Amino acid sequence: MINIAKLNTGFTLIELVVTVAIVAVLASVVTPMLQMTYQRSKEVELRANLRQIREAIDAYKKAADEGRIKKNIDETGYPPNLEILVEGVVDEKDVNKNKLKFLRRIPTDPTLPKDKVDIEDPNRNWGVRSYESDAENPQAGDDVYDIYSLSEQQGINGVPYDKW
Repeated sequence: MINIAKLNTGFTLIELVVTVAIVAVLASVVTPMLQMTYQRSKEVELRANLRQIREAIDAYKKAADEGRIKKNIDETGYPPNLEILVEGVVDEKDVNKNKLKFLRRIPTDPTLPKDKVDIEDPNRNWGVRSYESDAENPQAGDDVYDIYSLSEQQGINGVPYDKW
């Protein structure tokens, strides 16, 4: 009797097949949720980067309106490019003529495919809209009024990233 009990202690083929089937079903349910979580994290990062750059553009405009940044009468007061937000400009109201800096670095667009990201010139990772440009058809110009994503993908909400 003891020898018969020792022979029946393993798994049968049917038990192994059922276990593998259950694991496969669980994996097929979890995979889309993981993809959605990954896309959602990229969208959160995109929103944060857009907000950071837009706040820096607004701070530059405010400083120009307050006379802290030298500008000509025919200029809008918006930065001429994104690099100037990192490089900084001379504070005209400061006795020591220290620089005003608005960003530490230009953040990258997390929704761009890896092969389209320009590491050497992060300014190329964003589309820029000038003050004179229409919101529906953004065009670059003499200044940077707003930025947008260059990604051709759509967000979870169905809105393309370049319209955020």
